[in-house]
Amino acid sequence: MKTDYNRKMEEQISLLRETKPRLLLQVCCAPCASAVLERLYPHFNITLYYYNPNTHPFEEYEKRRGELGKLLSRSGMTDIQVINGSYDDKLYFERVRGLEKEPEGGSRCSVCFDLRLSETARLALEEKFDFFSTTLTVSPHKNAALINTIGEKLSEDYGVCWLYSDFKKKNGYLRSIELSRQYELYRQCYCGCVFSLNSTCQ
Repeated sequence: MKTDYNRKMEEQISLLRETKPRLLLQVCCAPCASAVLERLYPHFNITLYYYNPNTHPFEEYEKRRGELGKLLSRSGMTDIQVINGSYDDKLYFERVRGLEKEPEGGSRCSVCFDLRLSETARLALEEKFDFFSTTLTVSPHKNAALINTIGEKLSEDYGVCWLYSDFKKKNGYLRSIELSRQYELYRQCYCGCVFSLNSTCQ
């Protein structure tokens, strides 16, 4: 039986006290963040962590980073802070060496998820956040079970609670498209890395 990660998240939220816990949310881009923030904002004190050393080229990375500010301004969530991680694309290429020809969604993506979520968990521990999570599961092209399995393991390693998710459920992905149009956000044609650029933006 498949785990319903959306239900697990809802159960976690139902157990929250009146005070909003602090959530460090790894975010890949403004469109993905839009529907996720709409859903989580009432329940958490959110800080976005823009850590995406996989994004190529650097100009694309900077463009996506800039769109986060537009999202927060136009959505009215101006109290949400953004932490900008380092752009260490050399680290990304080192981690995926030998996996360059893997298909999109394969083992190269697993390494990429682990890289970004490991850094998020580390920072969550360092800055004493109550939870950490990611917007990645809003995409229909991302394996929510894999992402949550990585998050669970990192939660055990770092001692910070992992917020389960499958944000594509309850029309989350379609809602992200609607909000992107409403806020006039730039929507990219590929996930982020040079390999997905070459395979999906022909």
